[in-house]
Amino acid sequence: MPALAVAYSCGRDSTALLHATARAAADVAGMRVFALHVHHGLSPQADAWLAHAQATCDQWAESGLPVSLLSRRVSVPLDAGLSLEAEARRARHTALSDMAREAGVDLLLLAHHRRDQAETFLLQALRGGGVAGLAAMPKDDWRDGVRWVRPWLDMPREAVEDYVALHGLPFIDDDSNGDRRFARNRLRLDVWPALLAAFPDAEVALAQSAARLADALPALRAWQADALQRWGGEAEPGALNAVAWSALPDGERRQVLLAWLGQHGAGGASWVERLSHEVPRALAGQGSARWPELGVSLYRGVLRRSPEGAAHGVAEGLVPRPEVVLSIDRPGDWPVPGWRGCLRVEEVAQGGVAPQHLQGGLQARARSGGEGFQMGPGRPVRDLKRQFQSVGVPAWARSAPLFFAGQSLVFVPGLGVDARFQAPPGAPQWGLRWLPDA
Repeated sequence: MPALAVAYSCGRDSTALLHATARAAADVAGMRVFALHVHHGLSPQADAWLAHAQATCDQWAESGLPVSLLSRRVSVPLDAGLSLEAEARRARHTALSDMAREAGVDLLLLAHHRRDQAETFLLQALRGGGVAGLAAMPKDDWRDGVRWVRPWLDMPREAVEDYVALHGLPFIDDDSNGDRRFARNRLRLDVWPALLAAFPDAEVALAQSAARLADALPALRAWQADALQRWGGEAEPGALNAVAWSALPDGERRQVLLAWLGQHGAGGASWVERLSHEVPRALAGQGSARWPELGVSLYRGVLRRSPEGAAHGVAEGLVPRPEVVLSIDRPGDWPVPGWRGCLRVEEVAQGGVAPQHLQGGLQARARSGGEGFQMGPGRPVRDLKRQFQSVGVPAWARSAPLFFAGQSLVFVPGLGVDARFQAPPGAPQWGLRWLPDA
């Protein structure tokens, strides 16, 4: 059965969109419209809003409109230092995506109009936003398997008000809209009237600027993706060739770094600016550096993202680690208590260990010095320090546990499985990977 969803807050704009969508759907055989309501629990009126949403949808359904309500209660963190607006938006988006998928719907409509878009552009500019921020809200976007569409993004607010008045639609005016603690409310209440008085076409002009930046954004992202492919670490996926990157013009260097950090879900404009200056200085100096609070390191001309560095910031050898015995009898993730990570065991075609070597008990323990490791068949056994150096593993990334079968070293994170324990091609074997806690 064909269906779509509308984000429904009970406010004027979402009420108008839900009603207009349901009326249009009534002319399509079998079409269903799901109203998705998120109960944030932030207002004392939240329960009343949910009851209003249910009553409105029931009334419309009784009149013949193919609409039904789905709701979800969410918890918004109120911790100090977090933006209440941002956290509520994040929780709302997650809930809307979940409800849409549960309803079997991949099209979600949102009621943002031209005034909302102009406000978003202005807020992003006041925060120093880049191209993606200034492009404001996308008109059509796929997220988590759901298509988010804003069909009224070019429509003036007055048209929505006229529609509500024409049909006598009941809606709720959120009392928090007058709370000047929130940036958008301050803009609407204090700045916007004066802006329109001085520049009557401000809404149209600002929305047009956002649209032009939205047009440019795909080209920028395509260039960034190409740049990351060209200047990424050739032998190390996810790394960045800092030597080649540092030779780029300033603007291009910042855009590549922004994309690289974004690829790892880290950093922002302030970190881009900082690393743009500090990485070239480090290259010209000792050639290595760390930014543990970001989880980024520079070593041998390569920038790497190391989540374990961000999470722990602990230099090798400073914290004693326990010896842990793992009785591994199947593939999966095996936590290693006291080491802030787990050993992932998975079936592989080559380069793995015969299962019997693991089932007798695999010991995880710290380096004690003098351990030998063979990188490949026929290659010499060398101490770990030289092996780490040969493949460019920096000193601060060598603090993961070593894995032994009895007294024989089997697996070293950063190096792999010792050649003396690798199973022959075609034989049953399990690959090993160390996964530090995020």
